[in-house]
Amino acid sequence: MNSKYNVLILVFVLVLFMNCKEETKTQITNENDYKAYLNVSENKTLERAKQNEVFWSEKLEQTPSQFPYIGKLASTYSNCFSATGNVYYLKKAEDHLLKVNEITKYNNASYLKNLAFNYISQHKFKEALSHLTKAVLIGEDIQETNKMLFDVHLELGNYELARKYLLTFKNFSDFDYLIRLSKWSDHRGNLDAAITYMEKAMVIAEASNLAHLKLWSYTNIADFYGHAGDIEKSYAYFLKALTLDPNDAYAKKGIAWIVYSHEKNPKEALRILNVVTETYFAPNYFLLKAEIAEYMNNEIMVKEQLALYKNAMENKAYGDMYNKYNVLLYNDSKTKIEDAITIAKIEVENRPTPQSYDLLAWSYFNNGNLNEALQIVDKYIIDKTYEPEILYHVAEIYKAAGKRKAVVPLKEELLASIYELGPTMEAKILKL
Repeated sequence: MNSKYNVLILVFVLVLFMNCKEETKTQITNENDYKAYLNVSENKTLERAKQNEVFWSEKLEQTPSQFPYIGKLASTYSNCFSATGNVYYLKKAEDHLLKVNEITKYNNASYLKNLAFNYISQHKFKEALSHLTKAVLIGEDIQETNKMLFDVHLELGNYELARKYLLTFKNFSDFDYLIRLSKWSDHRGNLDAAITYMEKAMVIAEASNLAHLKLWSYTNIADFYGHAGDIEKSYAYFLKALTLDPNDAYAKKGIAWIVYSHEKNPKEALRILNVVTETYFAPNYFLLKAEIAEYMNNEIMVKEQLALYKNAMENKAYGDMYNKYNVLLYNDSKTKIEDAITIAKIEVENRPTPQSYDLLAWSYFNNGNLNEALQIVDKYIIDKTYEPEILYHVAEIYKAAGKRKAVVPLKEELLASIYELGPTMEAKILKL
């Protein structure tokens, strides 16, 4: 009798030990690591940009003929947008860049490239390409222009052209080349190479001791580590980013995602995001909060956050910036599917990439047009992208089409990508 109870006690202790071990393995974040960054009373980047706005506005008022001051103002508004996420500043920067380009008759390569960069932020990639093409004809600092042409052609799905431009500035000692080679490797599905090149770029950034290069490197390498499943490194580099800029919203969002998706602590993730959205305004944060609320089965919060997102979308200044989110939202809610198809067609027209075709295929599928969705998948998506969200859509379409053998490897890959997809997706993937 005693030996029986001894065995039960031993089993119980072993189970407790394994659970504690699992808990230790799962818990990566520590509130003490980042709490100071959630209580920042000042935003030095924004304050500096505001001071510059006043300075250059006064200079321009005193000497209206000095058009370079208009370019300086555009730069301050771009910095304000980066610091706040407020699209008002992005459009304000565009207005000033259009003005200075009109004054210079679109014959200044630097102003043309600044305008192109603004359009990239607005997802106006064809307009960006148009201005970069003009900059090429001027011929000033052509290597810098080629770097931006790589960026734009990659966004437009002109992959062969993007590769050719990448080769024009090949230099393994150049930060700009390495980060683009990393991006190209990721596009090709080679995450290991993407990480290797980003790590090399980070070494250069740290050697330069330029804060903006280090900040960019840390947040991007943190993303890559997360995709690769190395959550501890991802967390460490998001924290390093915050040591450089305590207001960096992207780094805080990255930590919130780790807390939510890896540690399954939605309340803490929401607490972090709520602090971020007090000073940083980007509509997709509402969607992230809605997703976390869904995981918590908090329908009231889901509705509140979706209402905030829809209200933000009333602002026409966003243009096509949130087309992807709108299409996915309409499909998830099974409402406005016809609108989703229309928007997806606009995205395909704007940038015929596998990502855009996925939006169209997914919308057709949810509208009951399986054959059309299947044709798009086979022609424009499969083996052309490796993004887990898209692969999930492909798997659902293949499952509906009875292509069970094709679903099996996709399901395995998706189960390995649960962290990236988020915990609300696990049950859906298991049903494939």
